[in-house]
Amino acid sequence: MSEGCEGALYVVATPIGNLEDLSPRAARVLGEVDWIAAEDTRHSARLLRPLGIDKPLVSLHEHNEQARVETLRQALDAGQRVALISDAGTPLVSDPGFVVVRELRASGHRVIPVPGPCALVAALSAAGLPTDRFLFEGFLPAKGGPRRQRLTANLERQETVVYYESPHRIQATLHDLAALFGMRRIVLARELTKTFETFLDADAATLLARMEADPDQARGEFVIMVAGAEARGDEAGLLAEGEAWLAAMLAEGMGVKSAAAVVTARLGGRKKQWYQCAQALKDRDA
Repeated sequence: MSEGCEGALYVVATPIGNLEDLSPRAARVLGEVDWIAAEDTRHSARLLRPLGIDKPLVSLHEHNEQARVETLRQALDAGQRVALISDAGTPLVSDPGFVVVRELRASGHRVIPVPGPCALVAALSAAGLPTDRFLFEGFLPAKGGPRRQRLTANLERQETVVYYESPHRIQATLHDLAALFGMRRIVLARELTKTFETFLDADAATLLARMEADPDQARGEFVIMVAGAEARGDEAGLLAEGEAWLAAMLAEGMGVKSAAAVVTARLGGRKKQWYQCAQALKDRDA
């Protein structure tokens, strides 16, 4: 093999949509390894067939990953070369493979990355949000309570925060983002590298309204990128600024809860504290 390494695991990135994104190196490696560990063998067979690659495939997914470790270790011990691929993109990035890579490296085997497509990086590169620092949270919990808890934990993060989301949960997640992050800027990337690739850029409530008006905007897998919170100044100045915002919004008839959400999105801090502050201002002026 031209990579010059026997008994190695190759972690190979595959396309996230556009098949032309498969690198020449990735195609060559897949054609030269002894066998391929794939998240879904049927899905991967459809990728490999047009390339003329016919290699033994074995499944490796979240439910059997631990059990596959010994099989892979024995293969590498025997000098075989194995490629690890996921359904799309770079393995281990919100996909199976971490346990295998950790265990094989611990046992002294070489693990070789073959880089390429990754939805996280592709989305950030075109979103127009700061990328010098970002926090990747992967997929949010499916249930509302844990999902809101995870989102709340990131309210004060100053770097861009990135989540993956599925089409059947995107609207529920936007509802939660609207309630927690208010007018904070959000960029949604969907159908990356595919025919209907779309970037939507607005606050969560606006994005949700657009999605409800055009159901096609809820199709595809999503990368959600949330602008970081603004840096907090001194506590006294921050409190004074927040109280001024709250007073103005309450005077215009906005509810306590909504006003607190807006100030939280603009100034950071905990929504509960701003809610209590807004309630006190409302009671004072009653």
